Amino acid sequence: MAQTDDRKAALDADFTELYRTHLRDVYSYSYYRVGNHHDAEDLTEQTFLQAYRHFERAQRESDGRPMRPWLIRIAHNLAANLYRDRLRRPQSPLDENSPVAAPHSTEDLVSGRDELARVLEGVKQLPDDRREALIMRFALGMDNREIARALGRTDGATKVLIHRAIRQLSEIVAHEQEGIDQ
Repeated sequence: MAQTDDRKAALDADFTELYRTHLRDVYSYSYYRVGNHHDAEDLTEQTFLQAYRHFERAQRESDGRPMRPWLIRIAHNLAANLYRDRLRRPQSPLDENSPVAAPHSTEDLVSGRDELARVLEGVKQLPDDRREALIMRFALGMDNREIARALGRTDGATKVLIHRAIRQLSEIVAHEQEGIDQ
């Protein structure tokens, strides 16, 4: 009985460390994926609950590899489920009704915000796999190997996916800019 308690305590300590280490990454991924804080918090909580249920097995199977891709994959699957559920029963987000902050008078700041808005809007137009790869790469700073593990792809396929995503995003943003300049 004491061995079981010791093993459970060690497992809980390991999970606590995993949680502390990757909470910010899981939340950031969730936020970039769903676009609002409330849903991102819910997805983050669900991700760690799901991870806790399967942690012992995942720890055994990880073979010493980092666990972050595993967590991001859980968040990815939960976000996909959220979108699927929302397609079945659409709802309007509360964030659309929030007041708009007063713009700064500095032209550079406004221009930078406009460009950022075009980029973020462009990211939304990308196919799911490309959007996911860019979020993992640039929002979370994951390397290609981690992204490959999270998406269940080879390293080479992931490198190509990111390259194509960046190229497509550049084309989208350039096209949007042309529309503004005309």
